[in-house]
Amino acid sequence: MAGGAQRAMTSREWSLLLLLSLLWGGSFFCVGVAVKELPPLTIVALRVALAAAILWALAPLTGARRPTNADAFKALAVVGLVNNALPFALIAWGQTRLPSGLASILNASTPLFTLVVAHALTTEERLSAGKTLGAVAGFAGVALLLGARVSAARTGALVAEIAVLGAALCYAFASVYARRMRSLGLTPIDVATGQATAASLLLVPLALIFDRPWTLAAPSAATVASILAIASACTAFAYIVYFRILAGAGATNVVLVTLLVPATSVLLGAAFLSERLAPSHFAGFALIALGLALIDGRLASRLNAGAR
Repeated sequence: MAGGAQRAMTSREWSLLLLLSLLWGGSFFCVGVAVKELPPLTIVALRVALAAAILWALAPLTGARRPTNADAFKALAVVGLVNNALPFALIAWGQTRLPSGLASILNASTPLFTLVVAHALTTEERLSAGKTLGAVAGFAGVALLLGARVSAARTGALVAEIAVLGAALCYAFASVYARRMRSLGLTPIDVATGQATAASLLLVPLALIFDRPWTLAAPSAATVASILAIASACTAFAYIVYFRILAGAGATNVVLVTLLVPATSVLLGAAFLSERLAPSHFAGFALIALGLALIDGRLASRLNAGAR
């Protein structure tokens, strides 16, 4: 999170934040549609390849540039693997066994993992008492989500939940690693475009080898529309919106989208995929949301200011 004083967002920035929550929440919904007909590896390969093509096509408008040195190429390859290829594949595979809303709730644990990873691997972001309390509350929520599967002896679903949590852990490592990008002369849009390209170079050959997509039955119009939407809107356009908010409102404000994405995903899944979540899922998310609020610190600051 960015340092310094935290300012209130404008109505325009709130609108962009809500739009981003729709885009990222919609990604879980789109995957939920596509996994009914296509293998997860093919879905994520199409997602990153089409997104990379769109981002490069928009490069004259966004200012995206290709890296100019070997260190930048290597860094983008690492981020492409840890921030796109691995987590996208883990989430898509997890959604073959999980409702899209539950997958998005599990993914909301990303800031919790980021907090722990940053504490372990950096010297400037150490755990404070408030952040530690928030992490404990958040991980209690994760344990509650997993506990329902353990008690029901649903091994397949439990493994799928662990896979989605693995994706959140990947995002955490990527977030810490990506902080070196500025020192390599890469702008945020350079990173977004470069990581999608690197992920494509990895995933497309793997999908061709293992899924042999030319042997699959022709997908329905709904699946084709979902793939196009997840690549163009939920990945390429979402990156542009994300970095626009980041530049104006800062990292601490943009992380609020983590709390909005599950709500979007749950509503879409219930409305169009007939998904239903158990009370324990909502209780688990409530604990995760409480943990994030404690980590963010704004709620406590406002309560203290009101008391004074």
